[in-house]
Amino acid sequence: MTVTTCIFDAYGTLFDVTAAARLAAAEPGRENLAAIWPKLAEDWRRKQLEYTWLRAVMGRHTDFWTLTQDGLDWALEAAGLSDPDLRERLLALYRELQAYPEVPAMLADLKDRGLATAILSNGSPDMLAGAVASAGIGEFLDDTLSVESVGVFKPDARVYRLVTARFGCPPDDVLFVSSNGWDAAAASGFGFRTAWVNRAGQPMDRLPARPHHVLSDLSPIPEIARP
Repeated sequence: MTVTTCIFDAYGTLFDVTAAARLAAAEPGRENLAAIWPKLAEDWRRKQLEYTWLRAVMGRHTDFWTLTQDGLDWALEAAGLSDPDLRERLLALYRELQAYPEVPAMLADLKDRGLATAILSNGSPDMLAGAVASAGIGEFLDDTLSVESVGVFKPDARVYRLVTARFGCPPDDVLFVSSNGWDAAAASGFGFRTAWVNRAGQPMDRLPARPHHVLSDLSPIPEIARP
């Protein structure tokens, strides 16, 4: 089958989730953050994802913005930082995350080739709208799909079905791209063709399915999607 639709996870895939902590750490008066921002960013992201899985297992769904705040609160406490102003600054920066440098040109290339493009994310609609707008990539996307419409986080199959329902295509017409190995693996199991953007060079997750492609950044996506 020919790829007709390219779907992207948002956070960590199109948008740099470390940018909020990195930018805050560079601001005057943030010396306490400057020395530890990489660890704080890592802890923040890890807890944010863990809370999605735990909430899904418990059947206690809430929106991703709440979990983003909960993950940050855990990370700040673990770092010994109790600073309400810093917390608010980090959250404000998270709503305006930077896209990775190759993203605009990559998406523009896909659109020039006539492919449908969209985001499929755990993020809540308002979070995603803000990130897309601040990154200036809205013109390259046909839609932004949020798990909030089904009330459960990835990797539940109901999330991946949002794509086939929205674009009216079978799963193997879709190239799904994620920076999370478990997300790409679950999407492979659903029937999508998949690419894992493994920027950190992590080992492959031991799961029932595997990504079809493993990349170091998003630049090769247009060639992978080529008929």
